[in-house]
Amino acid sequence: MTAIGFLYPGHSAEDDYPRMEMLLADARVRLPLVHTDIGTDAHRVDALLEMGSAHRLAAGVEELRLSGAEAVVWACTSASFVYGWDGAHEQVRTLATTAGLPASSTSFAFAHAVRALGVTRVAVAATYPDDVAELFRGFLKSAGAEVVSTRGSGIVTAAEVGTWGRREVLGLAAAGDHADAEAVLLPDTALHTAAHLTELEAELGKPVLTANQVTVWEGLRLTGRRVRAAALGTLFAG
Repeated sequence: MTAIGFLYPGHSAEDDYPRMEMLLADARVRLPLVHTDIGTDAHRVDALLEMGSAHRLAAGVEELRLSGAEAVVWACTSASFVYGWDGAHEQVRTLATTAGLPASSTSFAFAHAVRALGVTRVAVAATYPDDVAELFRGFLKSAGAEVVSTRGSGIVTAAEVGTWGRREVLGLAAAGDHADAEAVLLPDTALHTAAHLTELEAELGKPVLTANQVTVWEGLRLTGRRVRAAALGTLFAG
């Protein structure tokens, strides 16, 4: 049994994780999750920097260690890429040192997943305000990806994003797609996507990477596991 631990900010779409754990049951994978204190719920640079601060992440580490986690992923995109490429590396290095475990974040999960799929041109369909979405674009550029389009939705709080259902998720992906994009990225762990991955890819006709999906994939990567799960999209196909 492989156990991967997640530090998840607040309460929005955390039920994606037990859903994915169920879909990965044949692979004997556990996905224990600990909620972190987010402070101010806002997709705003100052709030995101505080949300991803070392002391907030450290507070949940001991509970994850006790769960038997073999690796830990900071399950938040915006409060990792907001630090920039170098700062996000420092964030996960500090988390790894604190936890005594391999560590990563959702931002790096996207970078690694894009590389694993062998695509270079991507479209970003974000729930964030435009200025925050542009920071993600810059992060992906640092990772070597070409972002052919970026669409923000102007949603300020994770709480609001967490209320979005199938119709809104499919609409966001379709609106953010671009003819030149080889894959579409939905970068918010507050967005429920685990139930819609195969439908998203069928609608767009290309791989779709979503925040909670790539976060789980990144945890598996940290432990050296490659797991197939058709319901979790192209990323889990090979």
